[in-house]
Amino acid sequence: MEFKRNSKTQLLSRIATNDRHGENSPYFDGWKAYDNNPFHATQNPNGVIQMGLAENKLCFDLIKKWTMENPDASICTAVGVDKFKDVAIFQDYHGLKEFREAIAKFMERVGGNKVTFDANRIVMSSGATGANETIMFCLADPGDTFLVPSPYYPGFARDLRWRTGLEIVPVDCKSSNNFRITRAAMEDAYEKAQKWNLNVKGIIIANPSNPLGTTLDIETMRSLVAFVNEKNIHLVCDEIYAATVFDSPRFVSIAEVIQDMDCCNRDLIHIVYSLSKDMGIPGFRVGIVYSFNDDVMLCARKMSSFGLVSSQTQYLLASMLSDDGFVGNFLRESSKRLAKRHYVFTKGLEQVGISCLTSNAGLFFWMDMRPLLKEQSFEGEIELWRVILNEVKLNVSPGSSFQCSEPGWFRVCFANMDDETVEVALNRIRAFVLNRENQESNRSKRCWRKKHLRLSFSSTRLYDETIMSPCMISPPSPLVRAKT
Repeated sequence: MEFKRNSKTQLLSRIATNDRHGENSPYFDGWKAYDNNPFHATQNPNGVIQMGLAENKLCFDLIKKWTMENPDASICTAVGVDKFKDVAIFQDYHGLKEFREAIAKFMERVGGNKVTFDANRIVMSSGATGANETIMFCLADPGDTFLVPSPYYPGFARDLRWRTGLEIVPVDCKSSNNFRITRAAMEDAYEKAQKWNLNVKGIIIANPSNPLGTTLDIETMRSLVAFVNEKNIHLVCDEIYAATVFDSPRFVSIAEVIQDMDCCNRDLIHIVYSLSKDMGIPGFRVGIVYSFNDDVMLCARKMSSFGLVSSQTQYLLASMLSDDGFVGNFLRESSKRLAKRHYVFTKGLEQVGISCLTSNAGLFFWMDMRPLLKEQSFEGEIELWRVILNEVKLNVSPGSSFQCSEPGWFRVCFANMDDETVEVALNRIRAFVLNRENQESNRSKRCWRKKHLRLSFSSTRLYDETIMSPCMISPPSPLVRAKT
């Protein structure tokens, strides 16, 4: 019996093969360039330095120290192995009680103990990626739309749209007001969606912002809550960078904001959290959905069976996060180290005339490269990005991959490398900027010389009948005036 050969697209599902993952973006292309040629101080000193990945590697020593001092927190040590059977057997998708309690307590601590989180509302997920997708599955149907203030995290295209079938409409924020989320911008995006016959189900924000590295002020958040209440749509707050704040103003959770608002439908408010950024452990895949809506909480918990956190990880982190002394020291030290690294990087750039958006949180900053664009366009931005990636060998992410409405901005991650690599990266940037300035200077000189050379030739032809130099101040003869 003969079988017809089918193409891959015929053999695979539309969900698996659609192009909504967002992988075809300069954001991910930069990662691929790094993977193909990774920098190493001795083995590959001319390789690409990864500055496009928001990882927090600054406090691993603190976690290592705690782990060594608390071997009973792991079921894979001689001291903790007696708990192996209890932890390794089947756990339902509610998760370990002590884990949920420790997470709730940690979220309270990060928020300055201004609000209480209910451990029974903690729903597990496999990282923030899984948590964002889970909440979208709970709130919207294929074809529905979420508004997202831009610039926004490129991974939202995958997390929010790929398997859910949702659409994204950007809320364009401008550099003229430091990319603040305004009521006017939200209304404009909402009206656009309606014109396109899209059913808006909500708005999702990141606080602190990725890629801006800024925290939202209380008035902006109140405006967001008022907006969703008036439209009767959802507000999802991605707070995965909550503990990365290293300067004022402090982080304010949406949970704190709504507790002081009388006219707020709490069923519309939801939080996504993770330990990937705050603790620097993305490999542990700890994501959290926290909803004030009972129905959403129950639906999310059922869906969480597709991406649970391993019971071994829960057991370890329950012990770690319940250690008040460790948590307090970790949060203080992490803030200090992030502040120092941010200062070193931004001041180093400032020395060569590169400015950045003022920021106080995150593992990155928003770098203004508009003065270095050959043309003020997204084509000019991508051209500059290719030079930085392929010649300077730095993987920084262009603003267009974050759906920024203005060309020339780049996100630079600073917490995923050691101090020595920081210096190498800064030296490369300095050399690039100075070389660029020299090229521009030489180009200007050549243009000046060509211009004046043309003037000189023209003047020579003009005055050759009177045997006069173009530099002479004597008036030309009547013959010359007649010619002109």
